[in-house]
Amino acid sequence: MMALELLPIGTFLALLTGQVIKTAVAAKDVLIEKESFKALSKYLLDIKPILEELQRSGLNDSQAARQALESLEKDIKKASDLVEKYKNRSRFYLLVKCRHIVKEAQDATRNIGRSLATLSLASTEVLAEISEQVTRLHNEMQRAEFEASQTQVQIVEKLDEGLLKQKLDQGFANNMLEQIALAVGVPIVPSEISKELADFRREIEEAAVRKEREEEYFLGQVIKLLSQADAARNQEEIKNQYYRRMQSVERTSGDYIPPLQSFICPLSGSNVMVDPVSLCTGTTYERASIEAWFESGEKTDPETGDFLEDLSLRSNHRLRQSIEEWRELNFCLKIRSAKRNLQSGIGSSVEDALSLVQDVIRDYPVTRDWIAIEGIIDIVISILSTRNKDIKISVLMTLKVAVEGHQMNKDRVVESGGMERIVTCLLRSSNVSKAAVELLYELVRDGSGWNTPALKKLSQHSRAILFLVMFLNTESADMAEAILLKLCSDDDSNIIRAADANWFKPVVSRLIEGPEDSKLLIIRALVEMELMNESVKCLGEAGVIPPLLQMLSTRSFEVRELALSLLVKLLSCQENKKLIAASGGVPVILNQMHASHVRTIIIARCCEIIEKLSSNEDGIQFLVDENGVRLDLEQTIANLLALQQNCHSSLIVRRPALGALLDICKSEAKLVKKAVVGANGVSVILPLLDDSNQEIREITLKLLFYFSHHEAQGVADFLLEQRRMEALVGFLQDDTRRDTQTAAAGLLANLPKSEIMLTKKLIESDGLNAVLKILKSGTMEAKENALGVLFRFTDPTTIETQRMVVESGVYPLLVDFLKTGTVTAKAWAAALIGNLSLNTPKLATIPRSPNCWSFRSSKISICEVHEGICNESSTFCLIKANAMPAIVNLLREKVHETAYEALKTLLTLVYEDRHHRGVDYLDKADAINPILEVLSWGTTPLKAEALGLLEKVFVTCEMAENYGPLARIGLLSITTQNMHENDQLTHKANRVLMQLDRFSKSSMPLL
Repeated sequence: MMALELLPIGTFLALLTGQVIKTAVAAKDVLIEKESFKALSKYLLDIKPILEELQRSGLNDSQAARQALESLEKDIKKASDLVEKYKNRSRFYLLVKCRHIVKEAQDATRNIGRSLATLSLASTEVLAEISEQVTRLHNEMQRAEFEASQTQVQIVEKLDEGLLKQKLDQGFANNMLEQIALAVGVPIVPSEISKELADFRREIEEAAVRKEREEEYFLGQVIKLLSQADAARNQEEIKNQYYRRMQSVERTSGDYIPPLQSFICPLSGSNVMVDPVSLCTGTTYERASIEAWFESGEKTDPETGDFLEDLSLRSNHRLRQSIEEWRELNFCLKIRSAKRNLQSGIGSSVEDALSLVQDVIRDYPVTRDWIAIEGIIDIVISILSTRNKDIKISVLMTLKVAVEGHQMNKDRVVESGGMERIVTCLLRSSNVSKAAVELLYELVRDGSGWNTPALKKLSQHSRAILFLVMFLNTESADMAEAILLKLCSDDDSNIIRAADANWFKPVVSRLIEGPEDSKLLIIRALVEMELMNESVKCLGEAGVIPPLLQMLSTRSFEVRELALSLLVKLLSCQENKKLIAASGGVPVILNQMHASHVRTIIIARCCEIIEKLSSNEDGIQFLVDENGVRLDLEQTIANLLALQQNCHSSLIVRRPALGALLDICKSEAKLVKKAVVGANGVSVILPLLDDSNQEIREITLKLLFYFSHHEAQGVADFLLEQRRMEALVGFLQDDTRRDTQTAAAGLLANLPKSEIMLTKKLIESDGLNAVLKILKSGTMEAKENALGVLFRFTDPTTIETQRMVVESGVYPLLVDFLKTGTVTAKAWAAALIGNLSLNTPKLATIPRSPNCWSFRSSKISICEVHEGICNESSTFCLIKANAMPAIVNLLREKVHETAYEALKTLLTLVYEDRHHRGVDYLDKADAINPILEVLSWGTTPLKAEALGLLEKVFVTCEMAENYGPLARIGLLSITTQNMHENDQLTHKANRVLMQLDRFSKSSMPLL
């Protein structure tokens, strides 16, 4: 090039402008640290207008101007050289040197900025118009700060740390190669990696030519590490190296070659060096030892004592290589010894050999290849069949160390049948199974990804998923779950296996995000699967319900039918009812059921779901929207009834619809009324009593029991046909279906007592005996209903039916109920006895013979209340039936319902003709005090009943004198509390007080 000082100033500016443009364009093509070179390129392009302005304005050809331009030209040239230096270099090299490259680009930019400032000062007049722009640019360039990308810096820092700590294991090598390749855009395939590493080796050769020893050593360490990665390995070369080493120790009889004295660090005196470095005196030490020596303040050679003016350290590469060769020879001897002991079959020798293999690999990761070449992996796998737990654990640990980060060894284990043997270890003791899970996790991993062949092999083992699921509650849960999730990520059959093992996480994921064919396959499998109650609960907790409900909005009939079928299955669990309700599922189900042009099976499944939701006494608890607000069920009840009228409705629809209707009506009386009145339920349901299906007839009977509370007459008319009554009595007689028996008795109890023909039909069908049998052996609820039926037979206007009942032996049963029944049973038993007792005065016969008094006293038991011949069977006398103590005791129990009926029954003893005998008997039976006590604790109706009885008790002076003082307390309390109210209770109390006052005045002495 022509000397710049001979060129005209204009030509100089033109050449410099061209160089700027050329360098700016070239800078954009650097493969690494694009942002730094892009910034440099931008600054150069910003200089171009300034140079062009100088040309246009005519820069004065002064010495200062030429010196400024020459300085700028030199800095531009350096920038150009920098661009050319890194433009076509190995991408791996550019990454490992990224921090240095960024520093060079930053320095080049700042230097150009300084030169630009000098040029600005030399051409102030010319650049006046753009002075502000020039000032801003050179300030920016002088303060420019370039940074390598964070990702690249992290990779380099990790690489430096690994080299410093001598991390030479294959896992680290694989990881570093993968990260570097991804960062610079090199595909991780052997051909591409080999090409890139070849370029990298040329960088080392060029560093050697330049005699940059530190650079050469550093790059050599990097290539040594990366060459161990799976993608960079030359297996043939590794084999040859191993065989060469083994050949060298072939004739060595022992298991250890001692180190040469030169391998020992003079400072430590015994340790073989790892990183030997030499001083300027030529003495070699372990780097860490000599650095510690200098840090302590020493400045002499520890061995010679010479004072050191130069404290720099130089790596002794030859000695280090010799030490590494010595180590490798000893590792070969250990491998040979381990193989011999593994093949011996002696327990202790095998354990020692396994530990030795682990130590060798940890000390020198390259030996992972050597143990595979020696066949040790196959031998170790074969030992896995041992029954010795400790050896089994040691085998699993050895295999884990052998395959860590080593794809070829992983493949070897899988191909040698190791996967099957490892899976069987999952069922062993906790320590064995834990080691097996850890090994499996390592086998199926591939760097940061997954080992597809190993996963496929594991998936082929029929029980692998079951065994792994068992680990989800152990300390190895994270590894087990990671493997399971990957196995299930793209394999529906594995998802189904996991579900069969009671793990549903992938099921939910696939139902939310999977394709429709996968959803169908999985749901169908779950529907057909025999799930235990706990499994059904877990499936709901896993979150399967929301996606199932979402599927109901699809147009696919098959999807909707399967989703509904699975929901039916899930509802066998109480917790899932709550989940469906909380998810807003009930309105969705009802909409499906009520929609027009819906297939029968869809309606059937919806009915089953509503039935399940309301079953087990839950009623309408879960028939709510997503906010927990109760739904308006009137339309639902009408639709459920309509399904019974539809002649096209099949059994699979009618049965669950009827069951749902029953459960809903059982829960709330208002809904029963809506069904009976609003939807004409009785007329719809009655014909189903004639249905051919036994279950339909039973559910119908239970429904009619509830309906009969509101419309009994229509049911009564329907049952007048003899065959229907016989069918109803059949339900009464069937002890195997207790709930149906209870409903049948309850239905009969609710029917009008005035229907004489119905009673007759019941008797003709042997219904009375069926009722009595229930009273003896039925459930308590059935007994209560049976007592209700007995009112039909104990109507005081029909003495013959009363006699029929009594002669059947009902009286002792009623007395027992007074003693041991529920509140309802006691109340009804007392009322029934009262009905019978009303006719006792009519039935009691009084002898008319001349010697009546002697006859009565000697041969005939005369009733002290009825003054006639009484007994339980002929006159229904409650006294002769020994019911009096139990009835009085009902008053002492102070229960309103039973006390009310007891008072009414006691009133039957105080009848008009001979009320004084009844009163005397009440006194004798200690009944009057409990009656008086009712005035203090009873309800208003109960007090009114007690007052009515007391009004008859206090018709005699004797009773007034005996009980008057106590009675006045209760009576005055009533009149005082109600003194401002002119009610019936107060009137009654006042009448009794007047009676007491009358007797009190008549007994006063005359003055």
